[in-house]
This record gives sequence, C-alpha cells and structure tokens, in this order.
Amino acid sequence: MTIDIQLHPYTSEDLPFLYRLYASTRQQEMQFFPFDEAQKQAFLHQQFQAQLQHYTQHYNKAKFFIVRRNNIAVGRLFLDQWQHEIRIVDISLLPEFQQQGIGSWLFQFVFERAAAAQLSVSIHVEQHNPVRSWYEKLGFKYKSQTNEVYLLMEWIPDDKRSTLGL
Repeated sequence: MTIDIQLHPYTSEDLPFLYRLYASTRQQEMQFFPFDEAQKQAFLHQQFQAQLQHYTQHYNKAKFFIVRRNNIAVGRLFLDQWQHEIRIVDISLLPEFQQQGIGSWLFQFVFERAAAAQLSVSIHVEQHNPVRSWYEKLGFKYKSQTNEVYLLMEWIPDDKRSTLGL
C-alpha cells in the first residue's frame, strides 16, 4: 500500500490547523480539568502559544513541516538538526489519521536522512506514555532522563553503530 504523504514547511496560515492538532493531543487530559468549555479553550490557546513560541525560539523552524496526506493537513513533524543528531522536536497526527502507517512513514523519512548523514535521531517521550513502546520497536533506546517526566530516546543507524563499536 502506497501512502501519499507530503511535507510542507509551516507558515502562519497553518496556525489554525496547528492549534486544532495541539488541542487534539490534549483532549483526553482536558476531560479531567474542572473548567467550562470557554476556560478549556482559553487554557489550550495559552498553552499552544507558549509551546509554539518555545519551539520557534529554540529550534530551527526551517525544518518544521505540516504533514499532508492526499493534500489534507493531518499532522506535524518538527525537526532540528545538530552536528551529531537530528532531533524530533514534535511529531503528532490528528486522531482520525493515527494507526494508518503515516507515523511509520514519517519515522522512515527521518531515519533515511539520518543514516545518509551518519546522524543519530533523538526524541523526548513522557516516561509513562504508551507510545514509548512503539518507539522502542522502531529501534529507539533509552539515552537519558531529562527530568522527572521526560526520557530522551535515541536511534542510531547501523553504519554509525559499527563505527561507535556497538
């Protein structure tokens, strides 16, 4: 099965979509907040703006992509590249587009670029996030604990493993 995926650099025109995507990632959590709908929306807008400001201030936003499937925005892939690694700053898909092979396609896209450049790939994940086991199946290994919430995981291409003696 071929998946028609396109990656487009994000622009300010993508902000409404990015907000909708961000809100979808917090949907389950928001069920437990004692806020009315207006308060939830205000909170989500504030958190979205803070996250986007942090990302654009601290990472190379030239590699922030909107993921499109059949020309429909379905997610985001925010990357940054450093001397020895590609950092996946954020990868997320709208719930209705999850478990359709798009995430696997995105990781393969990143892995191919990393292997060609002899770079590792790193990503942060919450310690108890179920997606952590999927990252491990993709070949990510625990690298370090960032704080009490996040782990840093790393994928190393086979060619680089051999040069590192792994």
